[in-house]
Amino acid sequence: MRTTRKGDALAQLLCDEGISNQKVLNAVASVPRERFLPDALQHKAYQNTALPIGQGQTISQPYIVAKMSELLLAAPNPASSVLEIGTGSGYQTAILALLFPQVFSVERIKALQFQAKRRMNQLDLHNIKMKHGDGWQGWSSKAPYDCIIVTAAASSVPEALTDQLNEGGRLVIPVGDDQQQLLCIDKIEGELHSTTVEAVRFVPLVAGDLL
Repeated sequence: MRTTRKGDALAQLLCDEGISNQKVLNAVASVPRERFLPDALQHKAYQNTALPIGQGQTISQPYIVAKMSELLLAAPNPASSVLEIGTGSGYQTAILALLFPQVFSVERIKALQFQAKRRMNQLDLHNIKMKHGDGWQGWSSKAPYDCIIVTAAASSVPEALTDQLNEGGRLVIPVGDDQQQLLCIDKIEGELHSTTVEAVRFVPLVAGDLL
């Protein structure tokens, strides 16, 4: 994918906000964010803000997408397989697909998963496998993963996800209800080591799946 003028401007804005990984900035510049939005909101695609995508869900603020991607790339061990919980529009998925060899993504809302899969094909991104299912349960048949990213706020860290994390792997997840914190959790010698990154606001990670 080629960068666009608006994509370059968004990447520069994120750089000014503190995103320093050039691979992440290049990915942001090249993924056409308007493709992931309803027609009525496409004029806001390159603003650094979260936007509604229907079904009570949002496309995340580009800064948060970039920040979480940057944290994954900084994991103790180089990552080849990444599990994403909460495909949503597929924007974060597309960014991940440009950064990692293999991306697995789980979405509980069937309609969103169908739309996101179509977008990946349109963008010629073929290193992604998608599943309709309960994000709290992860995707055990494809485990273990080098990295896991969760794009909705969990009330607590799901044990199924830490179980599916490789030794030396990293989980990036927002945790909390009204007050949410972005956590970066590394699995080192079987133990979980958690660092609080910053305060965030995400839609809740709901258990179960939805047709």
